[in-house]
This record gives sequence, structure tokens and C-alpha cells, in this order.
Amino acid sequence: MSDNKKYYYLRVKENFYDSDEMIILESMPDGFLYSNILIKLYLRSLKNNGKLMFNDRIPFNSEMLSKITRHPVAVVEKAVSIFKEMNLIDVLDNGAIFMLDIESFIGKSNTEADRKRDYRRRIEKEKQKILLGHLSGQMSDEHPPELEIDKEKKIEIDIEKDLEKNTLKIIVDEYQSRISPIDGIQFETLKEFITLDGMEPDVVLKAISLAADNGKRNFSYIRAILQNWKNDGLLSIAAVNERERKFQESKTKGQPTKQQSNVPDWSKPNYTNQTSEQEKKALEEAKNKMLQNLEKDRK
Repeated sequence: MSDNKKYYYLRVKENFYDSDEMIILESMPDGFLYSNILIKLYLRSLKNNGKLMFNDRIPFNSEMLSKITRHPVAVVEKAVSIFKEMNLIDVLDNGAIFMLDIESFIGKSNTEADRKRDYRRRIEKEKQKILLGHLSGQMSDEHPPELEIDKEKKIEIDIEKDLEKNTLKIIVDEYQSRISPIDGIQFETLKEFITLDGMEPDVVLKAISLAADNGKRNFSYIRAILQNWKNDGLLSIAAVNERERKFQESKTKGQPTKQQSNVPDWSKPNYTNQTSEQEKKALEEAKNKMLQNLEKDRK
């Protein structure tokens, strides 16, 4: 593999965990968690030659790093802070993270020094770009308004594309966590409900949730729900929730209310007398005593 290609593996030396940095890192409270996070960040950065970004415009935030490393946000934030102090990473003003020692773990040994120098130069160029970007923003009045409008439109389009990618990723994660692994055809079908039919992403998430809650963990059930909502014009989560509210309301109204009868139970045809013999005897004695008292009153 030539040096100008992307690397998808780490070449870790046998004494990697005996380095001063790793010994100090793992001796800290939660140190083994920090070392695990560091390795995962190294691996994640390989596809971009040591640079960590969600995409070309959006950097990883604490919540996103927490998700990809599968560690709590607080632990990730502490780890990143420690990595910066130990010069294991460099975080630029735009949020991009560079793994500073990545060049030690890739490629051939005889080119390692050259690669490290090139990598440092690359980081400096990135910093200069950010600085120039800030300066150009301050001098934007010197550019014609038409160019500024075109730039703004392009930025808006790029942001919309990034948001769409992020939304679709959330849907895929929800589907795979609650239903099953998703294939390409299933992904495209769910995507078309949003991009072609104009359905809100929350509606697709609602269908996935309903299927999982009802134990119907299959794609056909979800597609049928979405197709029915589409046919009924329910493209927003507000419309879906309103339909559900009306349905529950109609169910409540349709239930017959149980009326309290004034007829005593003993007068009903199927009444069974459950009075015990002892109770019957006591009642009979009370009745006789009452009759005797009535007779005395008459005299």
C-alpha cells in the first residue's frame, strides 16, 4: 500500500501500552476507559488520514463521540480534555480533531519521519485555512453582493444535505436498534417516503416505534403503516398524532356506560340466596321479637 493512499489499519507496536503516555493515561481514574476511547478515535480517523469530522462541514460534538465510542458523554468529554493536555490530539477552531500520533501507526517504518512532518504541515495548513476564513468573513463588504448571495445559497444547500444525511442516519439507527439490520432496498424505500412523498422524518420514526411496540418487527408492517398514512395525506407528525387522538376519543365515546339498577338483587330471576343458616336463625328471632313488641303496643 503506497503512502498517498488512505489507511484502514493500525500498525501498533508491541510496547504501545508501555509508552509513557499510555502508562500515565491508564493510571488515572477511568484510565482504561480513556485508552479505549483513544484507540477508537485512532481507528475512526484512519479513513481521513487522522482527521476526525462527521463530514466536510460538521465536526463531532461530545454526544456524537459518545455514540461512536459507546461511552458516557461525561467520560468522553473528560477523555478529550486529557488527550489535548497530553498532546495526543489537536482540536482546531472549526471543531476538527487531529490525532497527532496517527502517523506512528501507519505505513512503512522508513517513511515514518517524513510522514510525521507532512502530517504536521497538513494541520498547520488547516489552521491557516480557518484563519483566512475568519479574515475573509471580516472583509466580506469588499465582495459584490451577488457573490455573497451565491455563497449563502450554496451554504444553505450544503447544510440541508448534511441535515438530510444526519436525519437518515437517525432513522437507520432507530430501525436497526428496534427492528433488525436494514438492507439497501429497505433504506431506499424509507428514504423515498421522505424525499419523494414529502413525509416528515418523525413520521417514519413513529411507524418504526409502533411496529416495535406491537411486536411486529418486520419491514412490511412498517411500509404498510407509512403507505396508509401517505394515502390519507398524513405527512406530518402533527397530523398523525391528531388522527391517533381522534381514534382514542372515538373509542372512549363508543364504550357503553354501565347504568346502576334500582332493582334489588334478590328480585332478579337468577338470584341465589347466600344467607347462612345461622344468619337466617338470627333474622327469624329478630323478626319474632319485633312482632311481640308490636303486640304489646296494641294492648
